[in-house]
Amino acid sequence: MSDDATRVQEFFSARAADWDSRFPDDGPAYASAVTELGLRPGDRVLDAGCGTGRALPPLRAAVGPSGTVLGADLTPAMLAAAVRAGRDGLGQLLLTDVSRLPLRAGALDAVFGAGLISHLPRPAENLRELARVVRPGGILALFHPIGRAALAARQGRQITPEDLRAEPHLRPLLAGSGWRMTSYVDEDARFLALAVREG
Repeated sequence: MSDDATRVQEFFSARAADWDSRFPDDGPAYASAVTELGLRPGDRVLDAGCGTGRALPPLRAAVGPSGTVLGADLTPAMLAAAVRAGRDGLGQLLLTDVSRLPLRAGALDAVFGAGLISHLPRPAENLRELARVVRPGGILALFHPIGRAALAARQGRQITPEDLRAEPHLRPLLAGSGWRMTSYVDEDARFLALAVREG
């Protein structure tokens, strides 16, 4: 395992047990973001870096019983927390690195990534891997339940000019990775960037 992957695992392993209780009010923000994916019954969707699986309930509701919901995460402790919360019944949980997904090309209609972008060790390469597994015209949602400024304030820091989630950085990063950004929202109540898989 790479040093980057080890650092991510260590960070989230230490926080997995109380992750949901630290952010108990995020459910409506997740549900609202999933709605904007425009999923239909029968669609196939991946929650990339699913953590404790907080997006799995609205994703399952959107694709219905005939759809496919996958949750992929690198950290066993986070997936164990998802199981304890009963979310494993809403989708298949995969212990895997999103930089090397065990999925065939074009297998998915959409990818949802909550808090994902800031934990990708090689963002352009990792976003290309997400593009690989999504059909042309499929959707990527990069989401956080609070915006960049609110998150920085919560963490006691300032937004840095290099922040990958800033629109002037994120738009070309996505474009170079097989995605075309279609909308960008960064407000205190949420961060949501949507992109379409180029054909």
